[in-house]
Parts: sequence; C-alpha cells; structure tokens
Amino acid sequence: MKQIFLLIAALSMLFKQDRAVDIVTQLQADSSKKTYELINSVLSPGYNVVEVSDCSHPSFGDHITQQYDDTLEKDVFVFHAHVEKDTDRCKKFDRSRTEIKTYGKSPRRGFGTPGETHVYTWLFKLDKNFKASSGFTHIHQIKAVGGPEDKMPTLTYTLRDKNDKKSFDIRFSKFLTQESIASTDLDPFLGEWITVKEIITYGEEGKLEVTLSRKRDQKRTLIL
Repeated sequence: MKQIFLLIAALSMLFKQDRAVDIVTQLQADSSKKTYELINSVLSPGYNVVEVSDCSHPSFGDHITQQYDDTLEKDVFVFHAHVEKDTDRCKKFDRSRTEIKTYGKSPRRGFGTPGETHVYTWLFKLDKNFKASSGFTHIHQIKAVGGPEDKMPTLTYTLRDKNDKKSFDIRFSKFLTQESIASTDLDPFLGEWITVKEIITYGEEGKLEVTLSRKRDQKRTLIL
C-alpha cells in the first residue's frame, strides 16, 4: 500500500482588524491529546472540520496523526494519503481527501471579511518520496464562504507531476476562474521543512503577499 505524507508543525493565524487589535489563533500538535479533538477545538469548537478517508479502510486508523519530529524538536501533525485505497470521505471515488479547514461555523476569527488583514504562518514538510498527482494535489486553499463565489477557491497551492514535469504552483481566482500566478520546481521542497508566511488583506481590491522559505538555511523557495 503506497503512502504519501505531509507533515505540518503548527498553524498560526493573526487577525488584524485595526492597529489596536491583534487576535492570534494557533493550532499546535500535542501528542498527549486526541488528534481530531485537538484540531476541532481550535478551528471550530463543537463541530467537525476534519475531512479524511478513514471510512475507506478502517483497519489503517486515523489519517491524521501526531509524532515527534527530531529536527523541530516538537510534535507535528502527519497527514496520511494512500494511493490505492483512499477516497473522498467515501462520497467520491476518483480522488482522495485528507483535510482540515475553517468554514462558516468556525469562530469569527477563523475567516476574513472585507477590510481585514490576516497573517497565516505554518511549517510543512513533504516526504522525500512524495509523488503528486498528474491532475492536481492541493495542499492549501483559501475559499469564499457565501455569496456568488461560495466555495470557490480564491487561492490554491497545487502540486503536479505531469509529463515528467514536477511543479509547485500558486493559483488565484479573481472571480470564478483560476489561473496560475507563480510556478516553480517541486523537487527543492521534498524532504525539507518549509516555512510559509501569507498576508492577505480581504476585499474587492485586496492584497496578497506569500513567502515560502526552506527552514534549515532560510533560503526562499518561492516569493509572491
């Protein structure tokens, strides 16, 4: 059974409504706590934002686990995906899903409205043998909630391995059609901890800044 792994150390969200107010939300792995309960307690207390393929082959167990990472010297989340056996929650069978999110039922600080600036920071690591789909492998999205563009991905990090070309793409949609606004080779990301900093000012004339850096030497792997 082939597996691919995505490790996430921590997700931090800093919400700045104005200069006087900074609200920080942090999801940090803690192996002393149950993984799904920990994620839900931060991203949407009382609801379930864990969308996984546990039902496809229950014998494997949870598709998001926690383990200690020797490089970071702390617990991290491990996202498991299986090429042959996983599905999209036993609802769609042409793709798989291992996902956490914020959405309409999340606390107010978990989503942006016009005029707000949100700063998202996290670390992730793709396994050195990670193989992306020839179609798409999304590892991060910002989606609209409500309105004519409801559930439309505004911002997407997409990995692809097609025609012997492996790429890390950032895609953006101003309305209902996405296009690639940045693309680079995927190989430098494999087996490395990557630090992400994303600054978004929400609005019809908003602003986006993205920096991805390799943690071990701070080399920037992608800037937008």
